[in-house]
Amino acid sequence: MKRSGDSERKKKRKRQKLLQELGGQHIPFLSPSDPGFQQLWESSYSGLTLRPASSLPADLHERVQSALHSLQRRGCLLRDLVRIRGRDVFTAVSRTLLGKPGHTYRYLGTRLFALPWHNETGEGDTEACCDRELREACKALWELNEFFCQDVERKETEGGPEGVEKVPEEDPAEGQGTSKSEPTAEKAPATPQFNITLLNYMEPAAMNDLKEEPYYGMGKMAVSWHHDENLVPSSPVAVYNYSCPGDKGGSSGEGDVDGTSWRVGLKVAWDIHTPGLALPLRSGDCYYMRDDLNRTHQHCVLAGETARFSSTHRVAECSVGTLEYIQRRCREALDNLQVDPDTGSKTLRSLQPSALQLCEEIHNEVEFEWLRQYWFQGRRCSRFCSWWTKPMEQLEESWAQMESITQLALAAAEDEGSADDRRREVAETLLTALTDRQEQRQTWRDRCQSSLAQTLPPEEAPVNRPHWGEEDPPMPLPFDLTDIISRVESLLWRL
Repeated sequence: MKRSGDSERKKKRKRQKLLQELGGQHIPFLSPSDPGFQQLWESSYSGLTLRPASSLPADLHERVQSALHSLQRRGCLLRDLVRIRGRDVFTAVSRTLLGKPGHTYRYLGTRLFALPWHNETGEGDTEACCDRELREACKALWELNEFFCQDVERKETEGGPEGVEKVPEEDPAEGQGTSKSEPTAEKAPATPQFNITLLNYMEPAAMNDLKEEPYYGMGKMAVSWHHDENLVPSSPVAVYNYSCPGDKGGSSGEGDVDGTSWRVGLKVAWDIHTPGLALPLRSGDCYYMRDDLNRTHQHCVLAGETARFSSTHRVAECSVGTLEYIQRRCREALDNLQVDPDTGSKTLRSLQPSALQLCEEIHNEVEFEWLRQYWFQGRRCSRFCSWWTKPMEQLEESWAQMESITQLALAAAEDEGSADDRRREVAETLLTALTDRQEQRQTWRDRCQSSLAQTLPPEEAPVNRPHWGEEDPPMPLPFDLTDIISRVESLLWRL
């Protein structure tokens, strides 16, 4: 949390410096009707590609748009309570995450747990986790994801500037790049493997106090300037845009682009010399951010007049963000716990500082990056889909075993029959981990009890879990670690 706060403060200082340099003036920006728009696109925004609605199969549009309405009608898209500059705020946008079974996506201090999309192979035993309507909706988004994987690859292999179609009047067309994608550190395959999609729903009438875009004067922003987070370096992002015609109903993908349209704004990050780009979007249009565009540029979403869905497909950096990963980490920690099959008594295999430090790091990771993240979002996932229910129960069982590891290490530190050097090493390792644990538990407890959290209905309200008191079934250690930390500090003072 501290590193995230430091990053936000640096960004704030950059914004303030940029606005000071501008001195109240606006940087120019170009739209399709402006002279020089196409040249600017090719020279400074070549990683941006627009795919007009007509380039996608009509039946795919129909299935995807029906799926988006189904997910919204079922209440799957919700505003997140995220952490920005040390305080909780609601996102203006309602969201949900879909993706490969067991995948998560982390942004603004919040871990989202993916509803599994249902592909034709039944990957990850997803068949029985939700009802037919949700399965069909998730499958439609998987089909869109498959289309994007293949289509972005085709766009990557097309040639230089001759691949760019000229823009007729206000109809922005292909913004082809001239360079190939750089291989990522993970050596991703040539075909982009989008593993998640973040679905967004934006309704201007319900989004109070939308901020004016500050650098260019582009208009009201539904989503402010940002880079997409937590992605494999240089991986593409594919976005499907669906603007609802009126309050309800489907969309043909037709219609004029005018002053009421949703637009995506782009700018070179922290640059006041290059003009910005404002690209209007018809319903059903898609755009790709390829090469290094997401790293070197920032983008925002400029509000239109009707409600809008978007499906943003990403190659999430999942080295520490999958269920498989955290289950493997649990096994690493629990390898140090030995349980007698006859008596059930528990002992530690090793008291080496490195072994204990690993156990305590994993202990904190499971509690604060998985259990508390999951329950902070209330009962959202389980209301619609049971996929995460059993895995989270298993993680909590593993976490409880790690509480026993900490208790056993504490007993070893306080064992007066052991060598002082060994006791000191164990105590020092414990003190660092316990102090961090106590601070984070207090932070999460405060977040669950915040005034904003109290405004949510019970089924969406944050749950302070795991939590236990004296009246609850016995746990190896108390929830409040104040006395335990004092004991360890006193022990170190004496040794």
